[in-house]
Amino acid sequence: MALSGLQIQKLLPKTNCKECGSNTCLAFAMKLAAKKADLNECPYASEEAKSVLGADSEPPVRPVTVGAAKPARVGGETVLYRHEKTFINQTLIAIDVLDDDPDLTAKLADIRDYRLERVGEILTVNAVSVTRHGADEARFLQAVKQTAEMTGLAVILRAGSTSAAIAAAALLKGTNSVIADVQAENLAEMRGAAVENGLLLAITAPDIDSLIVMSETLKADGFTNFVLQFDTRSLPETYQTNIIARRAAIRDNYKALGYGTLRFIRTGNAMDDTVEAITEITKYGGICVLPTFDPAQLVSLMTLRLNIYTDPQKPIQVEPKIYAIGEPDRNSPVFVTTNFSLTYFIVSGELENSGISCWLAIPECEGMSVLTAWAAGKFSGSHIAKFLKEMKIEEMVDSRRVVIPGYVSQISGELEENLPGWTVLVGPQEASDLEAFIKNILK
Repeated sequence: MALSGLQIQKLLPKTNCKECGSNTCLAFAMKLAAKKADLNECPYASEEAKSVLGADSEPPVRPVTVGAAKPARVGGETVLYRHEKTFINQTLIAIDVLDDDPDLTAKLADIRDYRLERVGEILTVNAVSVTRHGADEARFLQAVKQTAEMTGLAVILRAGSTSAAIAAAALLKGTNSVIADVQAENLAEMRGAAVENGLLLAITAPDIDSLIVMSETLKADGFTNFVLQFDTRSLPETYQTNIIARRAAIRDNYKALGYGTLRFIRTGNAMDDTVEAITEITKYGGICVLPTFDPAQLVSLMTLRLNIYTDPQKPIQVEPKIYAIGEPDRNSPVFVTTNFSLTYFIVSGELENSGISCWLAIPECEGMSVLTAWAAGKFSGSHIAKFLKEMKIEEMVDSRRVVIPGYVSQISGELEENLPGWTVLVGPQEASDLEAFIKNILK
């Protein structure tokens, strides 16, 4: 029978040292009970705790960290569907480059500099895969070194031979990079290189049964810093295999398949590549390696990933405060909306496009949209007035004009009562109509 958080806490040192990443031992115990943490994260766990909790405290999908300068986690999941709780560690997106590519420097610069801003978050490429193309081992090693130095990202090695992989691993020591395509024949040598240099392995085999044998062999040797690289040959097979592995890990607590995954996408067709990448993101992929750097493709994939890996019980929010749009002064009007990120960025974008300089007041609404916040009592006239007073808005402006969303026109009277001397204007219901509202009514 699984232990509760309070029962687990009794086995912990109760020092609240925070070295495990949690603020208290009780918080860490709760994570252990929910299988969102590993007992090994506690540096002071007693032998009694280890013997009682042991492997039962591990998340069903073991988490590993990829990268050192820009670390990201793979695995650590506890549910099959995001609505059950949430997904924790998003699918990492990597780009593959060839060691003999004449445009390698330019491509690495593009990968390094890629930035996509969505609802206040900056999304970037997580890793770079370097594939050896041909027999020139020295060229491959030079490409690996250049990739690590230029991008600062984790490098995924496709060395093509054991000797090249071992040599490249030494160049990446301490970076938490990944040695890919590790097979049963060179498993022992690759494990040694990974341990010596602090790298991860991506183990692969012709079938899932053989892969399970490799996984259990590594686990028996005390090595768990690896991911699974399924050797699937079609989209339906990939889809099915990903689901079988995740169900076995979470529903049956089958440890041999309880690891993150790595998949190389290479269909030869941009549309098919995108479809396969979407499958990885939506069906439990750990690291998804794309064959080319395509900014248009990355926009769609990263937006999808952001939507899936956003906690459905915790909307994305912006900080409640008063934001300056343009170059507002004391005569500039004040607009009000909620702190739901999507609402904020749509409204602020429309205000910027209109060319107006104004203040945008964002009260605390727990990340709800306008109508939802109003229905929950988080976006009432008194609530907005209290926020504006706390922000000392009257010391910032002389105009005394505040614009509220059209969907909550009913709060205008209450807001005027709570803000004596202010004129409350009811704006449009849709943010896209703000520019016309500003030109025809506000000015």
